[in-house]
Amino acid sequence: MKHFVNWFEIPAYNFERAVSFYSQIYAIEMDSTEINGYSMAFFPAKNGIGGAVVTGEGCTPNTTGPLLYLNGGKDLDVVLSRVEPAGGRVIMGKTLINDAVGYFALFMDTEGNRLALHSKN
Repeated sequence: MKHFVNWFEIPAYNFERAVSFYSQIYAIEMDSTEINGYSMAFFPAKNGIGGAVVTGEGCTPNTTGPLLYLNGGKDLDVVLSRVEPAGGRVIMGKTLINDAVGYFALFMDTEGNRLALHSKN
């Protein structure tokens, strides 16, 4: 098995606000659709692991569930620097795990989800 994760969903109370937040911090366009009563906006993923911002029944943001580490690119400082201007909150700044693994940072999105960023540099 190449990957243990093949899809992720980030729950949102306010779909438009959440899509705006992730579009701003990653400087991306997110395509959205409605599927069986769920609003979904997709993170662009060519051959990698895909994911979406989702609003609908049972989609409740939280700070205590599994921690999702999002790709911080070559240097997570770029994405992290956009978190607060986009309406989120940095919980822990860029922190070295070790030289082999790289760095991580923690943030809270506009919906109250606790997430992390990871990068090698």
